[in-house]
Amino acid sequence: MQYTSFNISAIIMAKACRNLLLLAVLFLAPVPAKGESMAALEVAQKLQNTYEEATTLVADFNQTTTMKFSSRVREGSGTMIFKKPGRMRWDYVTPDHQVLISDGETISMYFEKNNQMIVSRAKDYLQSDVTYSFFAGSGNILKDFAVSEPDIFKPKDNSLLIKLTPKSLHPHVSSLHLWVDHETFLITRMQIVDHFETVTDLFFDNIVINVDHYGILKIEEKLFNFTPPANTEIIEQY
Repeated sequence: MQYTSFNISAIIMAKACRNLLLLAVLFLAPVPAKGESMAALEVAQKLQNTYEEATTLVADFNQTTTMKFSSRVREGSGTMIFKKPGRMRWDYVTPDHQVLISDGETISMYFEKNNQMIVSRAKDYLQSDVTYSFFAGSGNILKDFAVSEPDIFKPKDNSLLIKLTPKSLHPHVSSLHLWVDHETFLITRMQIVDHFETVTDLFFDNIVINVDHYGILKIEEKLFNFTPPANTEIIEQY
């Protein structure tokens, strides 16, 4: 279907939304014994093991994005709900109301400010984006990424820090770092770097797995369907 042009902010937001798909690695894992160090590969394996057993995940997030040679910082915050297989919902509350949602068949990105919603096939993301495979239930950290010690500053606290690099050339991700709480073993921060050296930082709070409610919301199928206002421009990318 031929669609009309939309502004640059929508394109940037769509790119940021693809980066957000990396969040499927955000799960609990067993805590190492006191005084015991943990190698990067072991951290990744424990994350993978727990992810395979988790069925739902909910969290609050804050996001900052900086571009190379630009002093401008884009910020956002909101909530995330994920349910296997392939169901997810991101609700931005700042700076504008935006919704990224998938019912397992399609992915929709709604931008209230632009009065637009972009709709694509979920399988297209699954085929072209290694990160989406985590949400689809078929991702594997050790298979898809090379795991190594971090090459940036170490956390000042006791967080564990590891680096992941896609084993195959990825269109949207050059590398990423994960900060893991050493006591709860939750990922508290993720830093994503793309091939243009754009850096997206995601900070997570109130992460909970294997629940059937998020606040007053029941995590059920209808939560992963979104009907925009009647006058919204629908842009179909099939």
